[in-house]
Amino acid sequence: LPIYPGRHGGVRQPVQGGARDQRARRRLLLARPQARRALRQVVRDREGERMAETTRRVDPERKQRIIDACLDVIAERGVTGTSHRVVAAAAHVPLGSMTYYFDGMADLLHQAFEQFAQQAIDQFGRRIDGASTASQACEAIAVHIEGDLLRTQRDLNLNLELYTLAARDPAYRDIGERWMAASRTQYERFFDHETAVLLDAMVEGLTLHRALGNVARDPAIIREGIRRIVAREAV
Repeated sequence: LPIYPGRHGGVRQPVQGGARDQRARRRLLLARPQARRALRQVVRDREGERMAETTRRVDPERKQRIIDACLDVIAERGVTGTSHRVVAAAAHVPLGSMTYYFDGMADLLHQAFEQFAQQAIDQFGRRIDGASTASQACEAIAVHIEGDLLRTQRDLNLNLELYTLAARDPAYRDIGERWMAASRTQYERFFDHETAVLLDAMVEGLTLHRALGNVARDPAIIREGIRRIVAREAV
């Protein structure tokens, strides 16, 4: 610890934790380039947190932009290439916003995939709400497969990333379970439980085939598959 001149010409030790002692320690730290860089990063992070708090009231859509950007980053880079810094840059928000809105990367990923799954649930609900017969329900399922689930490479990538993540980490399996349960509930409005399970398996299988094998979307094959599964109900 540094020595300071006493009031009457003597010397005295600084008080542990006092203001002079803290300034002396800071000077020692600043003498090291690595410590200077670390301190600057701390200052930037704290400034980002203050900015997030200040702008929260005037930017109510910030959290939503972060989630949307996270899904875009996952689709492009995969879960392993997704980080707070990359998502913050894609969303055009301060890095401190990430920890303000989310309790770590796992929380952000979970909320992002929850949104993705809920959007698919809502899409299918709108498709099948207009059906009043089993035949109309079959057509709604076919349109949902070819027009929603297999529409873009982005959605296919997100599907595959969710499958992979849930297979490795049980904390994400509730998302897939809720998604499948919602789909089966819609199927069971028109078909028995076993047929609903088979239809759900077909939809999941076609999604994986398209994502992994670049299988062409053939409307005739999709409708024939649905017809064969539904036909077993009458046997």
